[in-house]
Amino acid sequence: MVLSVSERTFTQEVLESPIPVLVNFEAPWCGLCRVIHPLLLQFQAQCGDEIKLVGVNADQNFKLSTTYRLKSLPTLLLIENGTIRHRLECFRGREDLRLALEEIKASYSNYPKIHKNSKIVDLECRSA
Repeated sequence: MVLSVSERTFTQEVLESPIPVLVNFEAPWCGLCRVIHPLLLQFQAQCGDEIKLVGVNADQNFKLSTTYRLKSLPTLLLIENGTIRHRLECFRGREDLRLALEEIKASYSNYPKIHKNSKIVDLECRSA
């Protein structure tokens, strides 16, 4: 299950999170958002406690949509220590998302991580 975040809880759940957060900006009317949801759940299961996955309803959280300059839905942001480390938008389907998540894995490994367990995070997603 994906944690739903609003403007009220965004700072605490995302910007102040001790672990990186993949934020999924979506909307109920967005067909592609529904298509990629199972892949994101799979990604979340693979990441365990190393990366948090949250969802933001872009329609109900207009200030966040404006702050992060959303151009299309879904838009995914990997935020670590309050900073956007990676932005995913304009993908066309599951395969595009899978490749984009692999790109996150590659870019994420470029940043040294200091966590309690000092584990290297495996962000690889496999198609269902």
